[in-house]
Amino acid sequence: MPLALLALAVSAFGIGTTEFVMMGLLPQVADDLGTSVPTAGYLVSAYAIGVVVGAPLLTALGSRVPRKRMLLLLMALFTVGNLASALAPGFGWLVAGRVLAGLPHGAFFGLGAVVAARLVREDRQARAVATMFLGLTVANILGVPAATLLGQHLGWRATFLVVSAIGLLAMATLARLVPYVPVDERQGLAGELRALRRPQVLLGLLTAVFGFAGVFAVYSYLASMTTEVMGFGDSTVTIVLALFGLGMTGGALAAGPLTDRALRPTLYGSLAALVLALVAFRFTVHVPWLALVTVVVLGAVGFMTTTPLQMLVMNKAKDAPTLASASNHSAFNLANAGGAWAGGAAVAAGWGWTSPALVGAGLTAVGLVIAAVAGLLDRGTGEGASRVVTGSPLTAEEPAVSRSSSPASRS
Repeated sequence: MPLALLALAVSAFGIGTTEFVMMGLLPQVADDLGTSVPTAGYLVSAYAIGVVVGAPLLTALGSRVPRKRMLLLLMALFTVGNLASALAPGFGWLVAGRVLAGLPHGAFFGLGAVVAARLVREDRQARAVATMFLGLTVANILGVPAATLLGQHLGWRATFLVVSAIGLLAMATLARLVPYVPVDERQGLAGELRALRRPQVLLGLLTAVFGFAGVFAVYSYLASMTTEVMGFGDSTVTIVLALFGLGMTGGALAAGPLTDRALRPTLYGSLAALVLALVAFRFTVHVPWLALVTVVVLGAVGFMTTTPLQMLVMNKAKDAPTLASASNHSAFNLANAGGAWAGGAAVAAGWGWTSPALVGAGLTAVGLVIAAVAGLLDRGTGEGASRVVTGSPLTAEEPAVSRSSSPASRS
């Protein structure tokens, strides 16, 4: 794999760390800024709002900017947002900093996935995208626990200063390792919007919203399940979350080659496995060692859905994939918010702490049905499994010529 993928993974590590670390710092932030923990919880929503708004907006604004330069600009905005969070004088300013830090999230992952696919041969594109996402999974194993401990001992502001430093490191690796990637003259905003409106792209985004919502219906309340149902103490929560992260990493490693071999079967299989794992968790959560095993499985099959979903929308918008790719991360964050809301509603209705697992299974089942319908429509139109780009992979040694303008890409 090209070293440029390492630069993308480092960036993903920083983004993943700042996205999830706030959940572990809410008590410290609330105490320091004189607010309640539930109110401080709006900081999690603020970041998600930034992602949902920023993914299509920044991608559209940067549609004519060379890809490498755009990646650097997005990571610079990410760094500034985290620095603003670290220096925020009050709660309102911290909310603004979190929104600012979230704005480049979806656009970076969307554009990064397109660039990653262009760095390798056609038969390894999904593996390249999965390699970038590994940075996100490793953040859940190492970055988030370490940043949480740092915040607990040195203050939450120190956490965001460190994340800002990671952002600077990511910019340095991007500048050094990522090759020049030009903008296809046909890939203006109008072309990106046309690609985004295609039925198969919209069905892919809808699959992501429902399919991945099942993961967050459980993940959002995993800490409470650990203490209230599994019977573990508060100190075990970090370990359980790390086990989930280990599962995510395993799922990302498996998803790449499987998606390269058979995209839709990998998507169907991972969604079906996620439904089964969520149903099983409703019962295994009462047996501590089985609960821990199921947590790993949930992380694995849950994250195994992300690579085929990402590749699907990119493939179906292949002549202008950047906006569709970025919008997929808006879909993931809608799944985050929707899954957390649905799981919380079940608990609030008095169905118990295990009810989010069954709610999540229902949401993912809807996503599986949508994916199956999209697959049947594909057969009806006779479309094959297309690739994001065609031709030889880009290299860092010399400027690249846009391959999407080649004859092969027009067929």
